[in-house]
Amino acid sequence: MSLLTLFSLFWLSGYSIATEITGPTTVNGLERGSLTLRCAYGSQWETYLKWWCRGAVWSSCQILVKTTGSEQEVKRDRLSIRDDQKNHTFTVTMKDLRRDDADTYWCGIERTGTDLGVKVQVTIDPALVTLQETSSFPTLNSHHLDNRYKVLKLSVLLPLVFSILLLLLVAALLLVWRMMKRQKKGTAVPGERPLLCKPDLAADQSLPQKGHHKALLLCPG
Repeated sequence: MSLLTLFSLFWLSGYSIATEITGPTTVNGLERGSLTLRCAYGSQWETYLKWWCRGAVWSSCQILVKTTGSEQEVKRDRLSIRDDQKNHTFTVTMKDLRRDDADTYWCGIERTGTDLGVKVQVTIDPALVTLQETSSFPTLNSHHLDNRYKVLKLSVLLPLVFSILLLLLVAALLLVWRMMKRQKKGTAVPGERPLLCKPDLAADQSLPQKGHHKALLLCPG
C-alpha cells in the first residue's frame, strides 16, 4: 500500500471522526460547582453507545461513563451521561468540580473499528474565597444570632425589673413607716384626760365692769 493511500485513509478517518460527532472545544466550570456540555452526532449513530473519556491521547483515554444504548441517564460517581436520540445529542454533566478535574476529555461514540470522538478541553476556575474561610471569627447563622439576642435582652431586662421591684419595695416601706408615725402622734397617752377649763366667776367679779375684758378661765391641774 502506497504512502498516499495510507495518508488518504488516515485523513478520511480523521475527517470522519471530526464530522460525525461535534462538541464544544472548551468548557469551563467553577470549583465545587458543576458543568454540562452537549455533543451532537449524525442520525446513523442514534442507537450506538456514547461515552465520555479522559486523557490527552485519543487511543489511551480512560472511559469514565457510557450510555446503555437507550435514552436512560447513566450516573457514575460525580458524572452522568444521557443520550437524546430524537435530537441526536448526548449530554455530559460533571458535578462537585475539583481543581484536578481540569484536563483533556473526549465525547465519543463506540463503533466497530475506530471509535468516533471529538476533543473537549475542560478548565476549572478556583472558587471565590468566602468570608467564612478568611475570617478568624466564627460564622453566626440566624439561629445563633437569635439566641444571642435573647440572652442580651434578658441580661438587660432582669436587672431593670429587679431595680424597679426594689424601688417599689422601698417606697412601700416608707409609706408604711409614715402612716405608723402619724398614728403614734394622733394617739392619746393612756390614763390622761383632756384638760377642761371653766370661767373663774370670783375673779371675774373683782374686775372693773367698764370696758371690755377677757374672761378668766380656771383650769385644774
